[in-house]
Amino acid sequence: MAPQTDRPSWGAYFMSITELVAKRSTCMRRSVGALIVKDKRILSTGYNGAPSHIRHCSEVGCLREQIKVPSGERHELCRGIHAEQNAIIQAAYHGVSIRHASVYCTNLPCSICAKMIINAGIKKVYYRAGYADRMSEEMFSEAGVQVIHVPPVAQDEV
Repeated sequence: MAPQTDRPSWGAYFMSITELVAKRSTCMRRSVGALIVKDKRILSTGYNGAPSHIRHCSEVGCLREQIKVPSGERHELCRGIHAEQNAIIQAAYHGVSIRHASVYCTNLPCSICAKMIINAGIKKVYYRAGYADRMSEEMFSEAGVQVIHVPPVAQDEV
């Protein structure tokens, strides 16, 4: 019999790092993190917020908030970039292949991110919380990308 350990599973380990990455977010509405993993190795991370060298929403305000755009709609009105997009872009920027990798996300990716994830060759999406964009789930299903909900771990289970 193996000794009991407090070591988290690989999935719990990667999801907890994803939640830490989300804390770097500069979005005023939602903090999102993403982590791209292959063969138990972290390849890239991303969080949502304004692109490099662009003022953060905390400095200029949130247009989507000002005109009351519901979550999951009119993504083009946001000056920020999504966490999943940032993770994919960072991998490309540094020449890291993410083909056949998995992505851990604090939220289910939107349809725009789903298209990028599919075309990047990512095969599994692990997410903690939902998102108001049913099209992404439909696209993932059609493309054969496995989507796995990872519920929060109770504190007494840690």
